[in-house]
Amino acid sequence: MTIGGSVTQQAALNRVVTAHAPGPRRATCAPWLLGLAACLAGCATTTSRPPPSCYHRAEAVEVEVGYCQAVRSGNRLYVSGTVGQGEMPAAVQSVYERLKQTLEANGLTFRDVVKENVYTTDLEAFKSSKDVRKAYYGASLPAATWVQVQRLYLPSFVLEVELVAEYRK
Repeated sequence: MTIGGSVTQQAALNRVVTAHAPGPRRATCAPWLLGLAACLAGCATTTSRPPPSCYHRAEAVEVEVGYCQAVRSGNRLYVSGTVGQGEMPAAVQSVYERLKQTLEANGLTFRDVVKENVYTTDLEAFKSSKDVRKAYYGASLPAATWVQVQRLYLPSFVLEVELVAEYRK
């Protein structure tokens, strides 16, 4: 009886194992390794999953810098950091409006967002603008991390927000 392969495959594996096993262990190693090989052969089948897909909002800039505005992988959409500049209330409004457009272009809304990461150069100003942000989420608030940083990609940027959203099944 064979498990996970033909008699010829198992015989070849047995020859390799017994040729390389030290002394008296040859007899005990071969059956164990054959069982392991059979088990692994059964686990080797994988379901094909489509490769991640890239969504560009401003393709020329994104390709030049080297990123995608959003990437879908499985049932998740990873949205790259979207930046804002100027006074914080205007920056928050601008960033969340562009995030909304990216989500909608990918068939999602803020209700589908499960994780939010905020990077800002002025955390107190961002917290003061929380009502602008909360208006986009409504009652569906995500897990969130807010961090104050010394500087973002350009010195004029005051806010960067990245999201992870899940497609409903």
